Amino acid sequence: MSRKVIIAGNWKMNKTAAEGKALVEALKPLVADVCPECAEIVVCPPFTTLAAVVEAARGSNIKVGAQNVHWAESGAFTGEISAAMLKEAGAEFVILGHSERRQYFGETDETVNKRLKAALAAGLKPIVCVGELLEEREGGRTEEVLARQLEGGLAGLTGEEMSRVVIAYEPVWAIGTGKTATPEMAELTHNFIRCTLNDLFGREIGEGVRIQYGGSMKPENAKELVAQRNIDGGLIGGAALKAESFSALIHNAIAK
Repeated sequence: MSRKVIIAGNWKMNKTAAEGKALVEALKPLVADVCPECAEIVVCPPFTTLAAVVEAARGSNIKVGAQNVHWAESGAFTGEISAAMLKEAGAEFVILGHSERRQYFGETDETVNKRLKAALAAGLKPIVCVGELLEEREGGRTEEVLARQLEGGLAGLTGEEMSRVVIAYEPVWAIGTGKTATPEMAELTHNFIRCTLNDLFGREIGEGVRIQYGGSMKPENAKELVAQRNIDGGLIGGAALKAESFSALIHNAIAK
């Protein structure tokens, strides 16, 4: 089954509104040649930068996402943001369950699931992150951890809802540690995720779900990673913060 490549830049807590606008304005001409039928390009700025980035990206082939969403429509949830607010700001995608949200802010499979259902109900396209820590990897628990995160995070979804979800595999042990996953290692884990999705939702749905790699994809390794059968793009950190490196990564990822 042919799956469209999706490259999403997670800006994390970087870029003011003015800086974000400048980055998108610099990126637009560099990726204008990327066919929308070949690949989706997404940038995910901080909440306060969303509106400026949406305006800057208007009319281009760059789509915009947010970095989190709350499960409630409104209420006493200081510091949170609702799906309706993101939609009004112009967001199309939203990242959920990122390893940093799990590590620093107490995100669990249960809260990921609640946020996911709220995002889907509002018409947002979720990017759901899963991944194991170094001690889990070295303890031989990678598949156990990923199965738990997938089963818990995706619990209660219909096949139709799952078809609108993107999965991002983050090998937390390979991010900023100096350790790297080879394309073959990454493919093995992506294949396990694909098989788990097939088991949970049936092969027709599971084979259509796009699975991004989020383990320090760079311009230098993007082509080899995306060439793997079950790697459908990347969730990009540092390389997405400069127009030149993000553009180079995108072009290398879709190069034949």
